[in-house]
Amino acid sequence: MGKAAHTAADTAITAAAIAAERRELADLLDALTPGQWDAPSLCAGWRVREVVAHMSMGFRYRTGQVLVELVKARGSLHRMTGRLARRDAAAHPDTALAAFLRTHAHHPWTPPVGGLTSALGHDVVHGLDVTVALGLDRDVPEDRLRILLDAIDPRAFRVFGTDLSGVRLCAEDLDWSFGSGAPLHGRGQDLLLVAYGRRLPAGRLRGDEVHRFVTA
Repeated sequence: MGKAAHTAADTAITAAAIAAERRELADLLDALTPGQWDAPSLCAGWRVREVVAHMSMGFRYRTGQVLVELVKARGSLHRMTGRLARRDAAAHPDTALAAFLRTHAHHPWTPPVGGLTSALGHDVVHGLDVTVALGLDRDVPEDRLRILLDAIDPRAFRVFGTDLSGVRLCAEDLDWSFGSGAPLHGRGQDLLLVAYGRRLPAGRLRGDEVHRFVTA
């Protein structure tokens, strides 16, 4: 998702944001209890530990290994990532799962599309999948959040199962909005989750269409 950085300065800024995000998330994960590691995340069917295992998959698997796993999953990226997340979550202790992020803070991995901006989105959104589900009060730094909000691209909505038809996202803490239609108000980082197809706990969003974007 998103547009790749266009200048060397943009690239350096985004790379630094990625490294900082991974280190901060690793510190946060180190403080979780065993019960929190086993708690559900915002990713349907994944506990916190599966989310964290998935976050480091790109660091730990070579391209050839990923292709083999994709063949095993009959070409389904969703099926492949789910199987690897569950397998790796079972194979590694909590401390190792957190350490993968810290150790690979400067790893140059990027998703198949979107470059470094998508890599930052991968880290930030999955971090929020954990912290929001656990009710932890973590604010994504504004500079990182703006990179991602400014890069929201409707062409990626199919990948994430996002439906913003008839809705305008309106940040309450930032000068930012996206789309057209009935206003959906919330913090910028919560609206980022909406753009990535997540359903949020009740009370984080406001608007006539809020029922479409919250958990039952």
